[in-house]
Amino acid sequence: MTKVKKEKVCADAEEAAAAGGNEKSYQELIANVNAIAQPLASRKLSKKLYKCVKRASKVKNIRRGVKEVQKFINKGEKGIVVLAGDTLPIDVYCHLPIMCEDRNLPYAYIPSKVDLGSSAGSKRPTCVILIKPHEDYQDAYNECFEEVNNLPKPL
Repeated sequence: MTKVKKEKVCADAEEAAAAGGNEKSYQELIANVNAIAQPLASRKLSKKLYKCVKRASKVKNIRRGVKEVQKFINKGEKGIVVLAGDTLPIDVYCHLPIMCEDRNLPYAYIPSKVDLGSSAGSKRPTCVILIKPHEDYQDAYNECFEEVNNLPKPL
């Protein structure tokens, strides 16, 4: 009998932790951002980008990871590049913003690679995602495209 009771208590504790015990606020996430993470998306734009990534991943219309995104940028694919600002070491992906600027692709940094990976439907953190346009989520894509394009570019 006592064993069943202990398992029940453990299950309740796990549910409480999953319900929001380890959720970080936007300000806490910004504290861990790299020095090169410019232009950084606002809280509102970050949420829009997460939603757009989620919709694009349902249609399988995203490119995920540095290697894959770099390959398709070189091939001339168009879209919005979303980079995670808390990726270390920065040498892993510091060349991607330059590639985006050369090809006139809009890009933005968001504070968390864990949130970026989970919005793409993955259990693993992801540091770069390329969102390709598609008619199923075209209105959300266009809105994100305009806002990311209007972000001030770093010098």
